[in-house]
Amino acid sequence: MAVNLKELSKMPQRFCGGHRLCSGCGASIIVRQLLLGTQDPVVVVCATGCLEVATTIYPYTAWEVPFMHNAFENSASTISGIETAYRALKKKGKIKKNIKFLALGGDGGTYDIGFQALSGALERGHNFVYACYDNSAYMNTGIQRSGATPTGASTTTAPAGKASYGKPQRRKDLTAICAAHNIPYVAQASISHWKDLIEKSQKAFAVEGPAFINILSMCHRGWRFPQADTVKIAKLSVETCFWPIYEIENGEKLTINYKPKEKKPITEFLKAQGRFKHIFKPGNEEILKDIQAQVDHDWGLLLKKEECSK
Repeated sequence: MAVNLKELSKMPQRFCGGHRLCSGCGASIIVRQLLLGTQDPVVVVCATGCLEVATTIYPYTAWEVPFMHNAFENSASTISGIETAYRALKKKGKIKKNIKFLALGGDGGTYDIGFQALSGALERGHNFVYACYDNSAYMNTGIQRSGATPTGASTTTAPAGKASYGKPQRRKDLTAICAAHNIPYVAQASISHWKDLIEKSQKAFAVEGPAFINILSMCHRGWRFPQADTVKIAKLSVETCFWPIYEIENGEKLTINYKPKEKKPITEFLKAQGRFKHIFKPGNEEILKDIQAQVDHDWGLLLKKEECSK
């Protein structure tokens, strides 16, 4: 599916400005790009988190589509119920329109608290798109570590100090976990490659059945970088292969959508963020080596999976 800029420019605004998200927040960019993936009517549900809290401050809303706020843990459950009701009403002839369904959640509400609901919805086969805006911590409640927080990052519940270098565990590979459900479409994307993200959104909305897109969402408050560097940081995540952009169709065909001509060292991504500044102090060289080894291993494994899926 090719993105046509002229057609995109004619699409109506579905997520407007004036919200209270931080300048440089990755989530608002993600939502705008996602909603360009279909021209059909869209119903959106969103878990409690930065995106919901900052865009629906009563009596205002930034959403120009039907929108439902649900609890932290049940975006997937909510969209499952709405999609099921739609199918029932359409079968009875009470609804004629083709309506799409989009569930949104941060990494806290997707990797962790909401994973059970998401896994169940994927297994049942509901026809919806679930998009995770992964800002790598519970940013809305105070920058606590989550299952998506990378090794070495300093958070309020895994702080760097004399006894610790930040979070010691590896982050979950949620994209691979969702792919293991053998659903029609799974993808990983970045706002720095906007054309790729919109094309993935188009594919996700077009398939019959559940689709999942995982998108890295830069947070200047939690990641500690200048607000103007959002897209720069996003691009570094891809160029270092910390966040490869790829897709898996029908549980089988894996395609890496972008391969850097020259893979940059992970230090380029890490040193641009204050949450990793402690790792660059003398004595932490082995930690940097371990993080680079993790990235190299995961990238190599992804390349092998792509080759095997051909």
